[in-house]
Amino acid sequence: MTDIDDNQDSPASDKQAADKHVAKKLATVGKAVDNPIHTDKADIGVPSAPAPAHLPDSMINSVKQLPNQQERLILFTRHSLRERSNGNGFASYDLPLTPKGRVLAKSWGRWLADNLTYSMEAYSIASPIERCVETATLMQRGAGVNHPVVHQPLLVEPGSLVIHPTLANDVFKNVGALQFINAFLTNSLDSTKPAKQGGLDILRLLYDNQPKPGHLTLAVSHDTLLAAFLGVMMQVTDITWNDWPKMMEGVFIWFDDKPFEQATATFIWRGQRYDTAVARLL
Repeated sequence: MTDIDDNQDSPASDKQAADKHVAKKLATVGKAVDNPIHTDKADIGVPSAPAPAHLPDSMINSVKQLPNQQERLILFTRHSLRERSNGNGFASYDLPLTPKGRVLAKSWGRWLADNLTYSMEAYSIASPIERCVETATLMQRGAGVNHPVVHQPLLVEPGSLVIHPTLANDVFKNVGALQFINAFLTNSLDSTKPAKQGGLDILRLLYDNQPKPGHLTLAVSHDTLLAAFLGVMMQVTDITWNDWPKMMEGVFIWFDDKPFEQATATFIWRGQRYDTAVARLL
């Protein structure tokens, strides 16, 4: 499995499916989480500094919802801008970041360090693929910190969701990334873990790599894993291209102080805030 280009033209049938299902999804998402969107008087508020060029707008909307408290904050994000694929829409793992992507990663790290109350003095985890490791490294460098970037096999495929790589690759290339993830979310694939198990494994990884209170750590991965994880967390089984994570787009997540099986994960995606009990995935 590989990730896909941003702004890729999806097949006509996919576009029709997106139009057909978008209303249904919007109606479902509000019910999908254990607690719907809520506000917090301790939220950080509106940042005064302009956002880095090429950063998805949703990231600043999410920052506005962050708690101005001593949480153990994680940014689970797709890598920065990379070179485009060879035209078939699928990107091999050897495609590097573009010069703009390197600037964006470093600028985004600097922006976070300058505008959040959270320290980035923490190690990061990343997919072993070079563009993910480089994204984490450059974000740390922009923030003025230098900590290890731990290569994490659960943040790349095969390893996270896929259990039969050859079979999964054949299906992925045949139906495309979007339909592959939708099939995963409905437990329709023989080549992957059950959806809840896949989401739970990523959630456990994030829980086990929480930074100290008042700190922010990075978890850098790929679009397919992020899309699948969010689908599981939001209890949706049908996503569209409008839901697909863009390059350098991510979800902020933190946990309460309970043991993992009893914990609640709070996450912010595209400016909306949700709570999900880990027990729901067990």
